[in-house]
Amino acid sequence: MTPKRRNLFNFLFAVAALALLVACSCPSLRDLEDGSQNRKKTSTKKKKETDDGKKKDRGDFVVEHTGVKNPAYEDIDRQFQENKVLEKAADKLNRSLILPNDITLRTKDCGEINAFYSPSDQSITFCYELMEYFFKLYKLDGSSDKEANERMNKAITFVFLHELGHGLIDNYELPITGNEEDAADRCSAYICIEELGDDGVESIVAAAEAFAIESKMSKPDRSSMADEHLLQGQRFYNSLCMIYGSDPEKYAGLAEKGLLPQDRARRCPTEYERTARSWQELLKPWRKD
Repeated sequence: MTPKRRNLFNFLFAVAALALLVACSCPSLRDLEDGSQNRKKTSTKKKKETDDGKKKDRGDFVVEHTGVKNPAYEDIDRQFQENKVLEKAADKLNRSLILPNDITLRTKDCGEINAFYSPSDQSITFCYELMEYFFKLYKLDGSSDKEANERMNKAITFVFLHELGHGLIDNYELPITGNEEDAADRCSAYICIEELGDDGVESIVAAAEAFAIESKMSKPDRSSMADEHLLQGQRFYNSLCMIYGSDPEKYAGLAEKGLLPQDRARRCPTEYERTARSWQELLKPWRKD
């Protein structure tokens, strides 16, 4: 098992605070997307120069407040700005990572259930509608308002880090040899486990539960089979495999209770080790420490 590296990014930033500010009214439910349709490659990226092997720091994580159009989100948006949630997140990230150019962080009402990284303007957008989506999804699963809110708080941390993974892959031009959506999932799980410990594992579990609920709600069709995302059922088992593989002794119950098939479980420690080692090596040149 890979030793825990709690200071890899110093990722103890304000993602959790972001979630705790949310109060849900939950008007609608639709398939979870992460804005992959917004990903259009750009050739305007700044050149990443090196000096004796060290990357040049030419950018920062910056915050953009755009205001909201839907009155239902005015109070949430106001709390984000007053508590400087995104500013605190950007500050933590800027003290940890070298960037070749600016990356914008924003929360807003998008008119759709979404969260996405956009290469066209190097930005990560988290939509208020997605928070409501998770809340209602967990309510459909039988959770009380309090329980649904707690599960939602944890799941959006996983989603935020998933989109951050897309941002790092794009801006660092990382050599991802497999499916990028899967790589971003694994990046998120890796950061959750290595940086956030038990709280991070709870975030992975909450996201995995959402994948499982969604998988039960609809059968795969031609569109979902052709999509760049893995099927939600696959994402569920991959998430559990990352948790189990990080510490088979601690998380033995996942295999013993049958949540993770034994044939997959026995391969998870190697799978996790390779994932962790890959992300450590890929991100090492961009660390500020």
